[in-house]
Amino acid sequence: MGPTVLVLSPTRELATQIQDEAVKFGKSSRISCTCLYGGAPKGPQLRDIERGADIVVATPGRLNDILEMRKISLHQVSYLVLDEADRMLDMGFEPQIRKIVKEVPTRRQTLMFTATWPREVRKIAADLLVNPVQVNIGNVDELVANKSITQHVEVLSPMEKHRRLEQILRSQEPGSKIIVFCSTKKMCDQLARNLTRHFGAAAIHGDKSQSERDSVLGQFRTGRTPVLVATDVAARGLDIKDIRVVINYDFPNGVEDYVHRIGRTGRAGATGVSYTFFGDQDAKYASDLIKVLEGANQRVPPEIREMASRGGGMGRPRRWSFSSGGRDGGSSGGHDGGRGGRGSDSGYGGRGSGANSTSSSAGRGYGHESRDRYDHGYNDGGYDRGRSRSRSPAGWGDRSKNWSRDRSRSPDRFDRPVAHERSPVRSFHEAMMRRSQVSPPSQQRGSPHPERSRSPYGDKPQNHFGDDEEGMIPADQDGMIPTKDNGGW
Repeated sequence: MGPTVLVLSPTRELATQIQDEAVKFGKSSRISCTCLYGGAPKGPQLRDIERGADIVVATPGRLNDILEMRKISLHQVSYLVLDEADRMLDMGFEPQIRKIVKEVPTRRQTLMFTATWPREVRKIAADLLVNPVQVNIGNVDELVANKSITQHVEVLSPMEKHRRLEQILRSQEPGSKIIVFCSTKKMCDQLARNLTRHFGAAAIHGDKSQSERDSVLGQFRTGRTPVLVATDVAARGLDIKDIRVVINYDFPNGVEDYVHRIGRTGRAGATGVSYTFFGDQDAKYASDLIKVLEGANQRVPPEIREMASRGGGMGRPRRWSFSSGGRDGGSSGGHDGGRGGRGSDSGYGGRGSGANSTSSSAGRGYGHESRDRYDHGYNDGGYDRGRSRSRSPAGWGDRSKNWSRDRSRSPDRFDRPVAHERSPVRSFHEAMMRRSQVSPPSQQRGSPHPERSRSPYGDKPQNHFGDDEEGMIPADQDGMIPTKDNGGW
């Protein structure tokens, strides 16, 4: 013998909820009921089946496992119920549902409940139902939210969400039941840990064992844990009284799930409030969300309308513009280069203004105005924290602290103005030849150089790289300029 009534449900919570109601109605008639779901030991469930159960409420996955074990027969089923059929299809249970239905006699009565009517649901309804009678509650072609729920949609960045969440929780009356929906299990656990100390929160999601989930739901129902942080596992079918507020910390993957989430409040004639955090990554849902808000006579934020008019993308300006290498300095791929790209004047800059020595606002500039020990001024923009990779024959005299990453192969960098009116950098050979041509006779071998100290450690330390900043050729310790004629370099 097997059950007479089979009810399929998408989640464990909804399955146990249906079982509780079935027990209430069947108790006086001695109609037995059992529930089959994953995350719990199979032993007690198999013993209930062996003792005989008139009604079996099951999730598709666990029922398929027991069917493969050949521990249950569905040949006596005459009443088949598919509850939340669209949700089961969304969760990928269609193959399991079709396999289960093959075990059920064709002479049966089938009831299918669905909150939405997409193409996939219509197809499976056509395959499983024979001469069906369709009963519509509300508008089937348009998704409508409960008008007794006051909906608030706020455009926030990810960094602003947690602070705003705490503000909302503090503004509620003590003991109010609140559900916070997240998109991931990891975020659920993280939020629950952060909120437990001040607000008394607990998490529920698919990775929790059934005993943990039952315990969390029990504490939430009794009010011992007033804040429930959940994934969409709690978005459908859960009937918990007196839920005051629903907060969508992450926007769901579709407006249908949004309507189901906020539908946990405002039930049975009560009123409720929902808060939804909307970000730039959710812009593709802006148009559908506007329809839901307008259909329920709710206010639509201007940022959401702007997102919808753009067809997605940026809902509002970003806090930090992409044209900046940071808060203060740099130009990312702009005219003077920077961290992000190749500017027209410099290559890959550091964290500030790039390789352009004329910049006065490097990202981490120290603003030095002094000159170094070679009498060469530091860059106005301070240290430029890149790495020089210029392929040009850089002159010996350019010993400043400019460490920017310059990969430009354009000759324009030789022609641009530089700090302190420096001459263009020449090769070593060109500078040496120019120096030998313009040197006065007093600078030949044996002649002292009166303008320089004879030792780098003399009483008057000066520039030991020569006075001509164009050539920038270092003198020897005797003050002589090395040339080919005097046996130098």
